[in-house]
Amino acid sequence: MAVIGRPREFDRDLALEAAMRLFWRKGFSATSISDLCEVMEIKPPSLYAAYGNKEALYLQAVEHYAQTLGATFWARLEDGGTARQGVESLLLGATDCFLICENSPGGCLMMLGAVSDELPALIMEMVKKARADMIVSMSNRFHRAVADGELPAATDVDRLSRLFVCILHGMAVQARDGARQNELAGLVEAAMSLWPGQSTVNQPREAEKCPA
Repeated sequence: MAVIGRPREFDRDLALEAAMRLFWRKGFSATSISDLCEVMEIKPPSLYAAYGNKEALYLQAVEHYAQTLGATFWARLEDGGTARQGVESLLLGATDCFLICENSPGGCLMMLGAVSDELPALIMEMVKKARADMIVSMSNRFHRAVADGELPAATDVDRLSRLFVCILHGMAVQARDGARQNELAGLVEAAMSLWPGQSTVNQPREAEKCPA
């Protein structure tokens, strides 16, 4: 009598990682269930049982990205003793991550996810929230910098936060389009020149007039 074998077990996290990178490379719309099953090395019934439908799997893939690569990436904002050092570290880290992370398709999953893809409403809302959270993270760091006296009290924190997040978004698009590392590094240098007060650094002060 033939023995019915048990379904092959799989590593759920490794399979989710594979799905995340496929979505990252191809986008939501262009990724099929058969594509996902191939890279995840599972059958459709196992996929649906473990993750739900494609939309649910994409949501889990984005969450996985946020908790792994995203968390490591944004931790750089706390590098160094100042907000400026943290932002520069974040941007330089983006230069490396967007281009040379192992098996990385280039760019950033959450930054690029809704730029060139048609997403279901639920996914679009999650991606929008993730992007808004980036602004909040930047804003929190800048508010501390104002409180510490590193940034002027009159600094428009919201505007500054949106500026640097926009720069990150642009770098992600440039990386996906094939920009080289030195080109992205040049963008970082240009971006840091926009730091409040940076334009006046090292400029000679007006000579004091001697009394007559």
